[in-house]
Amino acid sequence: MKLLDLTLDSPFANIALDEALLDTAEQSSESDDVLRLWEPASPFVVIGRSSIVAQEVHLDFCKRNAIPIVRRASGGTAVVTGPGCLMYALILSIARWPELEMLDSAHRMILQRNASALQKIGIDARMQGTSDLVIGDQKISGNSMRRKRDWVLYHGTILYGLSAKLIQQCLNHAPRQPEYRKGRQHADFVGAISVAATELKSALTTAWNVRDSTPTWPRELTERLVSERYQLDGWNLAR
Repeated sequence: MKLLDLTLDSPFANIALDEALLDTAEQSSESDDVLRLWEPASPFVVIGRSSIVAQEVHLDFCKRNAIPIVRRASGGTAVVTGPGCLMYALILSIARWPELEMLDSAHRMILQRNASALQKIGIDARMQGTSDLVIGDQKISGNSMRRKRDWVLYHGTILYGLSAKLIQQCLNHAPRQPEYRKGRQHADFVGAISVAATELKSALTTAWNVRDSTPTWPRELTERLVSERYQLDGWNLAR
């Protein structure tokens, strides 16, 4: 597996790059698995492919505070990212990772490996719900998945410093909730781990057996996805 440690300048490009990496792998018969790590310089909201924006996002607050809203290619509900939220994306070959054939086993395989990585640096994380990592009963990582014929994009968040207050200000009460949430508001439901980003990155690269880094990324495809989709209200705010 190769590491791409790359944060682009705009929220739209950062979300587009995950899809571009998946599409590039799908089009090649000899692609390596990739772990991408990134962290935005300022907050923005990322909504799921099928999200209804007005149900999930405090639109007035985001507009007043110039917080962008970007729709990703994978499912799930809205998350807030920004400084203090390490973002990761795995581009994985289904042939090399047969657990990815089924949705439940895919979540379980990836999140158990991520939880083990955190446990090795003293963070008592475990999988909970469909695709969360928690400490106790507080969510520290939300995740989603997009599958193509031969490759999977699995990406998510790891909170280590992002304000739970900001999350509550940006998001409405989630329309779909795991049972363990028990109706709690974001500020009570979301937690964060006390560890430096560098230590988190090291733990993940070790857990996923990263053997090399890559300076290359699909720049042209990313830029095309941004111009044709990700920077457009017709995509981000369509429903």
